Amino acid sequence: MNASTPQLPATTRTFAQRLSSTRRGARLARLLAVGQLRSWPVSPAVTERAERIVAELAANAAIHGRVQGRDFRLALSFDEARGTLCIEVADTRGEKLPVLGPAPGPDSESGRGLLLVAALADRWGTEPRHPVGKTVWAELDSRQTSAG
Repeated sequence: MNASTPQLPATTRTFAQRLSSTRRGARLARLLAVGQLRSWPVSPAVTERAERIVAELAANAAIHGRVQGRDFRLALSFDEARGTLCIEVADTRGEKLPVLGPAPGPDSESGRGLLLVAALADRWGTEPRHPVGKTVWAELDSRQTSAG
Protein backbone atom coordinates (compact mmCIF):
# COMPACT_ATOMS: atom_id res chain seq x y z
CA MET A 1 0.00 0.00 0.00
CA ASN A 2 1.40 3.38 -0.97
CA ALA A 3 0.72 6.19 1.42
CA SER A 4 1.29 9.63 0.04
CA THR A 5 2.25 12.57 2.16
CA PRO A 6 -0.33 15.32 1.96
CA GLN A 7 1.06 18.51 0.47
CA LEU A 8 -0.09 21.98 1.31
CA PRO A 9 -1.23 23.95 -1.70
CA ALA A 10 1.26 26.52 -2.93
CA THR A 11 0.44 30.05 -1.91
CA THR A 12 0.71 33.12 -4.07
CA ARG A 13 0.48 36.35 -2.14
CA THR A 14 -0.58 39.50 -3.95
CA PHE A 15 -0.80 43.22 -3.28
CA ALA A 16 -1.88 46.04 -5.60
CA GLN A 17 -2.41 49.75 -5.10
CA ARG A 18 -3.10 52.75 -7.34
CA LEU A 19 -1.04 55.81 -6.43
CA SER A 20 -0.89 59.39 -7.63
CA SER A 21 1.68 60.06 -10.33
CA THR A 22 3.73 62.36 -8.11
CA ARG A 23 6.99 62.12 -6.19
CA ARG A 24 4.89 61.66 -3.05
CA GLY A 25 3.04 58.76 -4.71
CA ALA A 26 6.39 57.18 -5.67
CA ARG A 27 7.66 57.49 -2.09
CA LEU A 28 4.42 55.98 -0.77
CA ALA A 29 4.78 53.07 -3.22
CA ARG A 30 8.19 52.25 -1.74
CA LEU A 31 6.90 52.46 1.84
CA LEU A 32 3.82 50.33 1.10
CA ALA A 33 5.92 47.71 -0.71
CA VAL A 34 8.35 47.38 2.19
CA GLY A 35 5.52 47.11 4.71
CA GLN A 36 3.81 44.43 2.65
CA LEU A 37 6.98 42.41 2.01
CA ARG A 38 7.84 42.41 5.71
CA SER A 39 4.49 40.69 6.37
CA TRP A 40 5.27 37.94 3.83
CA PRO A 41 7.86 35.15 4.14
CA VAL A 42 10.40 37.11 2.09
CA SER A 43 13.99 37.41 3.25
CA PRO A 44 15.34 40.80 4.35
CA ALA A 45 17.87 40.68 1.49
CA VAL A 46 15.11 40.27 -1.11
CA THR A 47 13.02 42.95 0.60
CA GLU A 48 15.98 45.35 0.42
CA ARG A 49 16.50 44.68 -3.31
CA ALA A 50 12.76 45.03 -3.94
CA GLU A 51 12.63 48.33 -2.06
CA ARG A 52 15.25 49.83 -4.36
CA ILE A 53 13.56 48.47 -7.48
CA VAL A 54 10.13 49.79 -6.44
CA ALA A 55 11.67 53.18 -5.66
CA GLU A 56 13.20 53.41 -9.15
CA LEU A 57 10.20 52.09 -11.09
CA ALA A 58 7.72 54.22 -9.15
CA ALA A 59 9.87 57.33 -9.61
CA ASN A 60 10.06 56.62 -13.34
CA ALA A 61 6.27 56.19 -13.49
CA ALA A 62 5.73 59.47 -11.64
CA ILE A 63 8.29 61.45 -13.65
CA HIS A 64 8.46 59.90 -17.13
CA GLY A 65 5.16 57.98 -17.31
CA ARG A 66 2.96 60.69 -15.88
CA VAL A 67 -0.22 61.74 -17.62
CA GLN A 68 -2.10 64.57 -15.91
CA GLY A 69 -4.96 63.17 -13.81
CA ARG A 70 -3.87 59.53 -14.20
CA ASP A 71 -2.46 57.32 -11.45
CA PHE A 72 0.16 54.61 -11.66
CA ARG A 73 -0.31 51.09 -10.26
CA LEU A 74 2.04 49.10 -8.06
CA ALA A 75 1.53 45.34 -7.89
CA LEU A 76 3.51 42.75 -5.96
CA SER A 77 3.12 38.99 -6.12
CA PHE A 78 5.10 36.37 -4.27
CA ASP A 79 4.88 32.77 -5.46
CA GLU A 80 6.04 30.74 -2.47
CA ALA A 81 6.34 27.50 -4.45
CA ARG A 82 8.69 29.04 -7.01
CA GLY A 83 10.28 31.45 -4.55
CA THR A 84 9.73 34.33 -6.98
CA LEU A 85 8.75 37.89 -6.17
CA CYS A 86 7.31 39.90 -9.06
CA ILE A 87 7.12 43.70 -8.96
CA GLU A 88 5.01 45.54 -11.52
CA VAL A 89 4.61 49.27 -11.98
CA ALA A 90 2.11 50.36 -14.63
CA ASP A 91 1.55 53.84 -16.00
CA THR A 92 -0.48 55.35 -18.84
CA ARG A 93 2.38 56.47 -21.12
CA GLY A 94 2.59 53.46 -23.42
CA GLU A 95 4.40 55.40 -26.14
CA LYS A 96 7.33 56.16 -23.83
CA LEU A 97 9.10 52.86 -23.19
CA PRO A 98 12.06 52.66 -20.83
CA VAL A 99 15.40 52.09 -22.52
CA LEU A 100 18.48 50.71 -20.82
CA GLY A 101 21.22 52.95 -22.10
CA PRO A 102 24.90 53.34 -21.34
CA ALA A 103 25.96 54.45 -17.88
CA PRO A 104 25.75 58.23 -17.53
CA GLY A 105 28.81 60.33 -16.75
CA PRO A 106 29.90 60.81 -13.14
CA ASP A 107 28.42 64.33 -13.03
CA SER A 108 25.00 63.33 -14.41
CA GLU A 109 22.13 63.68 -11.98
CA SER A 110 19.89 61.09 -13.65
CA GLY A 111 19.96 58.10 -15.96
CA ARG A 112 20.96 55.38 -13.49
CA GLY A 113 17.53 54.05 -12.50
CA LEU A 114 17.14 51.27 -15.04
CA LEU A 115 20.79 50.31 -14.66
CA LEU A 116 20.07 49.82 -10.96
CA VAL A 117 16.93 47.79 -11.73
CA ALA A 118 18.87 45.60 -14.17
CA ALA A 119 21.61 45.04 -11.58
CA LEU A 120 19.23 44.18 -8.72
CA ALA A 121 16.58 42.14 -10.55
CA ASP A 122 17.04 38.59 -11.78
CA ARG A 123 14.81 39.44 -14.75
CA TRP A 124 13.01 42.59 -15.88
CA GLY A 125 11.16 43.94 -18.88
CA THR A 126 8.16 45.85 -20.19
CA GLU A 127 4.76 44.87 -21.52
CA PRO A 128 1.98 46.87 -23.16
CA ARG A 129 -0.92 47.58 -20.83
CA HIS A 130 -4.34 47.50 -22.46
CA PRO A 131 -6.19 49.63 -23.26
CA VAL A 132 -3.44 52.19 -22.70
CA GLY A 133 -0.02 52.37 -21.10
CA LYS A 134 2.78 50.01 -20.17
CA THR A 135 3.88 47.84 -17.28
CA VAL A 136 7.51 47.63 -16.24
CA TRP A 137 8.16 44.46 -14.25
CA ALA A 138 11.03 42.93 -12.32
CA GLU A 139 11.41 39.47 -10.82
CA LEU A 140 13.58 38.46 -7.90
CA ASP A 141 14.39 34.88 -7.00
CA SER A 142 14.20 34.52 -3.24
CA ARG A 143 15.99 31.18 -3.11
CA GLN A 144 19.72 31.66 -2.89
CA THR A 145 21.95 29.05 -4.46
CA SER A 146 25.48 28.76 -3.20
CA ALA A 147 28.28 28.44 -5.68
CA GLY A 148 30.20 25.25 -5.16
